[in-house]
Amino acid sequence: MTVEFAIWFPLYMFFILGVIEYSMVTIQQALLDRSMDLVVRDIRLGINLEDNEHDTIKDAICDGMVVMRKCSDNLQLEMIIQDPYSGVNLPEVPDCTDRADEAKPVRNFSNGGSNELMILRACAKIDPIFPTTAMGRAVSGDDGLVTLTATTTFVQEP
Repeated sequence: MTVEFAIWFPLYMFFILGVIEYSMVTIQQALLDRSMDLVVRDIRLGINLEDNEHDTIKDAICDGMVVMRKCSDNLQLEMIIQDPYSGVNLPEVPDCTDRADEAKPVRNFSNGGSNELMILRACAKIDPIFPTTAMGRAVSGDDGLVTLTATTTFVQEP
């Protein structure tokens, strides 16, 4: 009985830790998506935000991210004006915050005028809970951090 326990217990633990890791990443991704949707809804309706500046939008998104530690340090926003007839000009690789460097300036963040199509993208890097498990290594990138991104579009109302 002891030999069977010694063989199977580590396998079960790795499986359980992997499920917990994947669940936490999925929850954080869903909360980032939901928070972005709620903030963009507030921008479109013109409620709950004093202005549509970078720091205000970032703080509003972080308010909805209850499980992300140090959200304002880890979240990088990018908002561009998009011509709806020319295709998407959004860079393929999101600009995420590198926590080893000093804070980077915003790549591009411009508030559009009336009836302009806007693309808002958020990118955050978070630590895996159990980085030594197989799932922790699988969900993290080369830098050992998990990258969460959310992209949404909206039309700037007059």
